[in-house]
Amino acid sequence: MNNEKTTIIAAGAVIGVIASVLVLFGNPVNMGFCIACFIRDTAGALGMHRAAPVQYIRPEIIGIILGAFCMAFFHKEFASKGGSAPMTRFTLGFFVMVGCLMFLGCPFRMIVRLAGGDLNAVLGLLGFFGGVLTGVFFLNKGFSLKRSYRLAAWDGYVLPAVQVVFLILLIAAPAFIFFSEEGPASKHAFWLISLLAGAAVGALAQRTRLCMAGGLRDVVLFKDYKLILGFVAVFAAALVTNVVLTLVTGTPYVNFGFAGQPVAHTDGIWNLLGMYLVGFAAILLGGCPLRQLVLSGEGNTDSQVTYLGLLVGAAFCHNFGLASSGEGPTANGKIGVIVGICVCLIIASLNTFKKGDK
Repeated sequence: MNNEKTTIIAAGAVIGVIASVLVLFGNPVNMGFCIACFIRDTAGALGMHRAAPVQYIRPEIIGIILGAFCMAFFHKEFASKGGSAPMTRFTLGFFVMVGCLMFLGCPFRMIVRLAGGDLNAVLGLLGFFGGVLTGVFFLNKGFSLKRSYRLAAWDGYVLPAVQVVFLILLIAAPAFIFFSEEGPASKHAFWLISLLAGAAVGALAQRTRLCMAGGLRDVVLFKDYKLILGFVAVFAAALVTNVVLTLVTGTPYVNFGFAGQPVAHTDGIWNLLGMYLVGFAAILLGGCPLRQLVLSGEGNTDSQVTYLGLLVGAAFCHNFGLASSGEGPTANGKIGVIVGICVCLIIASLNTFKKGDK
């Protein structure tokens, strides 16, 4: 048990350093890693939305999936399986993205923002924990999306293969792929650095089962702190690295406060509610966005469908004005979050209190 804790803490520390160092190499400040933001950027690059500042095929996402795939394959843990309420999982993935783009970040970026001094993320963390508690309530009552099944081997290879295609498109940069010339997506490390960083995170997360939602769930249900210690390590390592980079470069990588934070807004209520939706949906899905990418790399087609929900959700948010900006949330975004919470309550209730045959 102590060895497992040490491994998880060490992996979290490495991931925290990677997240901060990626900013040094060109990623936006407080966005060394953000699963939601990077999926959104990829959706824009593919033309699924036309928000010019957020269009770039992010190699970090490719790296996470392929890194998890290689690690799972090497350790003989790759297994094609699925069939557990795929459309429900697509819908939950869609609304996870709605919540993330209200807050402007996934649970991973929430920790990265905290390490950069963004105190708006404290409210996001409180909301996320509240969503996890709501999901745990339904778990205790018997919530389940029912079992998954073994599938043909090739099913699990589809999404990793698609990521290879995305990598080719990134490097070749054909005319039908859109790359931002300004805004957050125009700031990025060299693609090979980002790819290797993503692969390292994917491999480490695959071996340690790191998951922010799962970590908080395990604390509440089982008083098991292993997974959450990994994210404490992410925060601590990222904070220390930011301080060191500030001292060495003279550029402020840490800025404690609410106002003037990069790619963030100060509307506390909607930061809280956005992450509440993310935490609630993540518990129903069985993992946060990072965990869904890792499971996708392991051959889990249910998580691959969730990834598609995240991708489509990102496009929808920017096409229909749901995504927040530094100026704050939009009216459409607020409606989207409330609808998402209601949908999660309906899904949770139907799969808890009115379950059919297993």
